[in-house]
Amino acid sequence: MTHSPERVILLDDDGNPCGVARKDDVHHESTPLHLAFSCHVHDDEGRLLLTRRALSKRAWPGTWTNAFCGHPGPFEAIPDAVHRRAHDELGLEIADLQLELADFRYRATDASGVVENEICPVYTARAVGEPVLNPVEAMDARWVTPVDLAAALTAAPWAFSPWLVLQAQQLSATAGAILATAWRSVA
Repeated sequence: MTHSPERVILLDDDGNPCGVARKDDVHHESTPLHLAFSCHVHDDEGRLLLTRRALSKRAWPGTWTNAFCGHPGPFEAIPDAVHRRAHDELGLEIADLQLELADFRYRATDASGVVENEICPVYTARAVGEPVLNPVEAMDARWVTPVDLAAALTAAPWAFSPWLVLQAQQLSATAGAILATAWRSVA
């Protein structure tokens, strides 16, 4: 079975959809603004799931980050895309999906010169079961306490994806009880 290439939604400066492009063609040294999402996953014990990006990833390979990120496809509702990526990247079912930061926007350049330029709504969810990593997406995963994550983000922000660091700062004021301890310590 042949799969069509993944496509992303291009956005104008005001965040309005203005086109579609192949994901492989979008991420480079002058990445256009596009729509993405990010999800922070916790378990029933209140621990947070961190993943380490696969070394084959174009941007930030080998970097620790939040549970997973992705791009909704054209005409795909973002919550549906979040559930799809949880399954595709982590073999994980999620529940209690909540939008935490509707307007998170960032631009960052990794060491190779690849730019991320996204409007990226940020969600939280509860894991149902344990992750089974797709090695193309993630090479490692760890459940960490909010206090330990806050300490690591404060001590070594360079060891994490820039979007995780920025989201942690913004989530400190808005996140629910599960994440509040971690994010308030980072702000």
